[in-house]
Amino acid sequence: MSLILAINPGSTSTKIAVYNDLEPILIRSIQHSAAEISKFNKIADQYEFRKDAIIATLAENNYTAHSFDVIVGRGGILKPVKSGVYEVSEEMVKDLFEAARGEHASNLGGLIARNLANEAGNGCKAYIADPVVVDELTPVARVAGHPLFRRRSAFHALNQQALSRRHASQGGRKYEELT
Repeated sequence: MSLILAINPGSTSTKIAVYNDLEPILIRSIQHSAAEISKFNKIADQYEFRKDAIIATLAENNYTAHSFDVIVGRGGILKPVKSGVYEVSEEMVKDLFEAARGEHASNLGGLIARNLANEAGNGCKAYIADPVVVDELTPVARVAGHPLFRRRSAFHALNQQALSRRHASQGGRKYEELT
């Protein structure tokens, strides 16, 4: 049995879920008012505010960082990567805090996951999954209509990947077999 915390920061909410392996046992959406969010100049400035809200919500439900074996945050705007799950590294933390490639609430997912995993101190690992920078475009998909311009991949990969995997499974196929 693995107890997993999933963290998904959005523009006006932070969604969290606790799983016992693949079974969801707690799902919460923590709302953040426009007034609360407007106090921060940059997304990274919301880090402590959002982390504290997560910790409070977990405490209300009898969980602490020590409760978890794995913590997964929504992936942020990083260098382009293949779809998948990535352990949060020091380089990733630096990129997410600096927002060198762009600011987005999803940048907080890996940051908070890493902090809570470190706080757990029980071997808990922090990961991100299918970040918004997933780049699996084929060369022809990069063509943008002018030879000086190339299409850059940036989309909600987490949803696309999850829905595509579900669709493939329902049809008795593997995601990699679909086009």
